[in-house]
Amino acid sequence: MPDALSPRHLAQRVAQIAVLGIVVVLALATLPGLGDVRDRFADARPVWIAVALVLEVGSIVSFVVVFRGVFCIKMPWGFSAQVGLSEQAANVLLPAGGAGGLALGAWALNRAGMSPGHIARRSVAFFLITSSTNFLVAVLAGAGLLLGLLPGSSNIALGAVPAGLALLVIVTVLLLPRVLPAGGSDAGRIRRAAATVAEGVRDAGALLRSGRPSVIGGAIGYLLFDMAALTAAFHAFGHAPQLGDFLLAYVLGQLGGLIPLPGGVGGSDGGLVAALALYGTPLATATAAVLAYRAFQLGLPTLTGTVAFARLRHTLSHDTRAAAGCEPLAVPVRAPVVAAPEHVTV
Repeated sequence: MPDALSPRHLAQRVAQIAVLGIVVVLALATLPGLGDVRDRFADARPVWIAVALVLEVGSIVSFVVVFRGVFCIKMPWGFSAQVGLSEQAANVLLPAGGAGGLALGAWALNRAGMSPGHIARRSVAFFLITSSTNFLVAVLAGAGLLLGLLPGSSNIALGAVPAGLALLVIVTVLLLPRVLPAGGSDAGRIRRAAATVAEGVRDAGALLRSGRPSVIGGAIGYLLFDMAALTAAFHAFGHAPQLGDFLLAYVLGQLGGLIPLPGGVGGSDGGLVAALALYGTPLATATAAVLAYRAFQLGLPTLTGTVAFARLRHTLSHDTRAAAGCEPLAVPVRAPVVAAPEHVTV
């Protein structure tokens, strides 16, 4: 097991996040100038807090669904849930912009009998599929604001710039298989890594084109349930921003999670609050809603993932072939399915 995934290391991360959370609570309770935020919490509507909790659970479950759909639909649901929930906990506890969860998943799947090549390719595909929904939302929301189809800011730049940058990223990713070099057994490490990325992009495209419900529905549910949880948090403390502003602020604010901080505490929170304020949301309302939402977004995966990780270690100590039934492991990206046995879809 990688040292970063050891129980001792993860326990240290839990303690760090707990300390940060205590500092945030004390700051909100004592610092001058935060009276409006304290008033929002005092007037919170408990029903909407409960709704946000349930919706965040929906996002967590959707993550497990798309994880199984991307890596192998033959994996047992119990094992898929153990790995998927553990990945989400690792994403919270390991400040690596989401790479911590992928590393844990790769370790677990390899221990369970899945081939390293397939793990590498599908890790790229999984990251792209779960991230692509954010970029697609940015494009659609920006276009909706510019065309007057969505209510929101009248500032053209606030709609055009995020949409244009998101579209540029999407086009760049789609072109990667054409520009990255091919790999091979005699290729260097960098060249093989580039080839793996290209194959992962192809796998992502093939999976999306296949229309597999677990992939499409899981990826959409993972994003929409999370966005709905934040919307519910806004209703708990006031009113949600206009739809166009909310969508763009959400996807821009999530970029703060790329800052390598435990749980993204400070990065995602500050990014979301700043983006919402940029699009016209009152600062006190944005701060209260984001903090409540982030308590669920961090706390639920940590709790469920910690239990799942304990079960995962037990599973792998007794069954090292939990994912071995997924062979052959490839999506047809260059040839039809009938071309050769190794291209059978799973």
